Amino acid sequence: MRKPGISADSHIVEPPNTYIDFIDPKFRDRAPEVVEGPGGVHIFNIPGLDDMIPLALLGAAGVPAEDLLKYRTAKFDELPNAAWNPEYRAEVQDQDGVCAEMIYASVGMVMCSHKDYEYKAACMQAYNRWLQTFCEGAPGRLFGLAQTAVASVDDAIADFKRAKEMGFVGMMMPGRPQHEDYDHEDYDALWQCATDLDLPICFHILTSEDCGVKEILQPKRGHPANGFMNIVRGVQDVLGVFLFGGVFATHPKLKMVIAEADAGWIPHYSYRADHAIKRLGPAVGTKLEKAPSEYIMNNLSYTFQDDMTAYHNKAVVDSGCLMWANDYPHTDASWPNSQKILDEQMAHLTVEQQNACTHDNVKKLFNLPINI
Repeated sequence: MRKPGISADSHIVEPPNTYIDFIDPKFRDRAPEVVEGPGGVHIFNIPGLDDMIPLALLGAAGVPAEDLLKYRTAKFDELPNAAWNPEYRAEVQDQDGVCAEMIYASVGMVMCSHKDYEYKAACMQAYNRWLQTFCEGAPGRLFGLAQTAVASVDDAIADFKRAKEMGFVGMMMPGRPQHEDYDHEDYDALWQCATDLDLPICFHILTSEDCGVKEILQPKRGHPANGFMNIVRGVQDVLGVFLFGGVFATHPKLKMVIAEADAGWIPHYSYRADHAIKRLGPAVGTKLEKAPSEYIMNNLSYTFQDDMTAYHNKAVVDSGCLMWANDYPHTDASWPNSQKILDEQMAHLTVEQQNACTHDNVKKLFNLPINI
């Protein structure tokens, strides 16, 4: 039998008081707040962002596909209590065969694209304060990832240190920092800090302005499903910045998570990355000391929920980079059917391989308590 699952990527739905109650008083008069949108749906109004985020769809795990359109207009108090109240979380974990979860933001994903970095930093610090209270409501079962705006290297380092003190186990990063890009040498101090504090840096889908919520609902070309298919590109671009920019070569102990972008693409991406360096490296130069595929397997971890292709490459499965997740309580969650899906998709793997993907790898990466 498999060990109970540890979801490497679960979420909360930020309750109405998340920002107003916890934000720096300087920003309280324009703190994000829940308002009634078109059709009566509850949305978070974030000054400076025009994305409309129906809160109901952030809490639609287990809602049948045919009912999603109707559920879209639900108000916050119609969402499952476990989406924001830790007192109810253990029950839904047990229903899905889960013993612990790594908690990412929901509204905070969209916040990553905000242009005002001072305001964004204030909102993320408020979220972190709220998230600390949420995780403390179910110790040993809820492990939070703090947010940082990366307004500057010094500010980000301060955020990392504060997150460690608050008991968080990793950092949820925006797709782009304010100054330069992540492969610039100025960020070496930040990556050294992340390594010293043993805080993995985590890049979730929908946290880059060029691959955000708007691009799903209004894709540049074709049917909305085309936008859904394209969201993986945002985190792959971030991966490429770190990989080809030599960040992992300079910081070999730095750990990165690519969250909710599936994992079946890893073998081809690795092959293509090796090919690119072999073909282009001599002409354009490279900082890499190893083949890109080695960093892809050793420095990175990947979360996914319903992706049978993730288990088809033995080298990937045995590398320790795969971390299953159920994505509760989002629309695309596998909850409450995760164990059935895992039984079907992992039937060809040994129990040891299954345990690695659903429990052991995430436990090791985030240094979770031994008794989980």
